Amino acid sequence: MIHVDKVDNRDYGVLYIIATPIGNLEDITLRAIRILKEVDLIATEDTRHSLKLLNHFEISKPLISYHRHNEDIKTELLIRELKSGKNIALISDAGTPGISDPGVQVIKNCIKENIKIVPIPGACALINGLVGSGLDTKEFTFLGFLPLNKKNRKEKLEEIKNTNKTLILYEAPHKISSTIKELSEILGDRQLVMARELTKVHEEFVRGTVNELSELVEDIKGEIVLIIDKCEKVDSSTKFNEMSLKEHYALYESQGFSKKDIIKKIAKDRKVNKNEIYKEFI
Repeated sequence: MIHVDKVDNRDYGVLYIIATPIGNLEDITLRAIRILKEVDLIATEDTRHSLKLLNHFEISKPLISYHRHNEDIKTELLIRELKSGKNIALISDAGTPGISDPGVQVIKNCIKENIKIVPIPGACALINGLVGSGLDTKEFTFLGFLPLNKKNRKEKLEEIKNTNKTLILYEAPHKISSTIKELSEILGDRQLVMARELTKVHEEFVRGTVNELSELVEDIKGEIVLIIDKCEKVDSSTKFNEMSLKEHYALYESQGFSKKDIIKKIAKDRKVNKNEIYKEFI
């Protein structure tokens, strides 16, 4: 069923989805500041954290705590307040609500209840990391945070390892070492950029291969965005017999295939028994 968002219910308030700075407090739009000053309530992931931002811009409004552990209860509260005619700003600790942060549930409920939603754009860590990485920006896949469960993490990486798009994910500093190890095992040794502490005093971009960066991430600190080079598709017109076996092997290795799979693919490409290829790489 097609739904065209043409909400004109003047009895209801408006939910503003406002992007806030990811580090540097100057990275907030004039429009965002104006709306924060005009709304009746501000729903925020962490009231103590958000007070630093609001106090900086001399904004004083009633705050409602809205985070992952109380979304069900507080979504109902926000909907009631919106239906009573109050305008509400939804903000997270940093960046855009709903992007690896709470917000999706109340947004869905607003749509269901015919309550107007207005997104206010601003800083976004995944976009900052991507444009500063130097990797292909034409197409990309954003994964957010990988699943906590090891089996699910592996399945997710297996699912996207052969995609011909730049990959972007968020990771916590205490997990970065194990995550890069998993990237090496499943995606292979492709180009990787670690964007750390974006927009902050210690902002840095660390560029190298997956294996090179695995040696540099011990005791790393700060917010981290990983930008991973795409898997290059093999051109169907490639003349494999004109390549050396070493070049042929390197082609598939760069795409993240395991040694076993590479041998199978080379044998298929060259129309020979895989045991012949296997002997070459013992």
